[in-house]
Amino acid sequence: MHAMVLDRIGEPLVWTELSDPKPGPGEIRVKVSACGVCRTDLHVVDGELPHPHVPIIPGHEIIGRIDELGEGVSGLAIGERVGIPWLGHTCGVCSYCRSDRENLCDAPQFTGYTRDGGYATAVVADARFAFPLGEEGEDVSLAPLLCAGLIGWRSLVMAGKAERLGLYGFGAAAHIIAQVARWQGRSIYAFTRAGDTATQDFARKLGAVWAGASEDSPPEALDAAIIFAPAGNLVPAALKAVRKGGGVVCAGIHMSDIPGFPYSLLWEERHVMSVANLTRQDGIDFLGIASKAGIVTRTTVYPLREANRALDDLRAGRFEGAAVLVP
Repeated sequence: MHAMVLDRIGEPLVWTELSDPKPGPGEIRVKVSACGVCRTDLHVVDGELPHPHVPIIPGHEIIGRIDELGEGVSGLAIGERVGIPWLGHTCGVCSYCRSDRENLCDAPQFTGYTRDGGYATAVVADARFAFPLGEEGEDVSLAPLLCAGLIGWRSLVMAGKAERLGLYGFGAAAHIIAQVARWQGRSIYAFTRAGDTATQDFARKLGAVWAGASEDSPPEALDAAIIFAPAGNLVPAALKAVRKGGGVVCAGIHMSDIPGFPYSLLWEERHVMSVANLTRQDGIDFLGIASKAGIVTRTTVYPLREANRALDDLRAGRFEGAAVLVP
């Protein structure tokens, strides 16, 4: 197999030929057909996440077909199309796993961070954490749903029944979950970098009733806001934009430091919360409604060998929607 490998934190990925991996008990091997490029991959490559495991193959928005089953695997078949997400394994015995909060597992494994991911022609995955996808939809279009979509969905659920919803950072996750929110009948307010009129126009095309800079005040108070951009300075801005009793959901796995802000922004029962990872139930729920909501992903395709260019373009914001690697 071939893979783009992170040998050293902060350095470009290296095109590498490796032996084909063998699935162990309870695992499957998947021939990768598409793998989304997520901002979390940048956090891994740039060393912004703790305890990096290197060398590692990044990538956790994986679409492919099973080509080998490990011992004891049932319910899946050779040739079946599956999706492999960020949460790659949980212990199943800690208090979080036993209380339906496996996203907070004490001994988890994460695809593309603590176990090899999908920037490769093949990947081995825990069979319990592979989502059967059926045959509807194109591989490239489905790939961003495996993290951008799933984390966006969990964030949307945590935002409650907010009718006026602000989305700070209108990239891969926001462009997916905006479509779900509009399908649910919510009003979307999109916040982007100052002067990024192209992304603001993109948000309006997806149904946003308003789009402006992150520093701007929306025309009316929001019921809730989701922050997808990894910028801590957006937390006070979002608190200022939400109504009394409103919530701010921080959706990223990494964020720069949140600056000090006056208590008055938090008062009147406003609240701030974070989203951590996902559960398998999140995947079942979201993938079950994705086609019903008519989600159309905007993707830019890169050959697998050009993963470094895709990461650079993501870092610089050179495309709308999501980037996807194909072998």
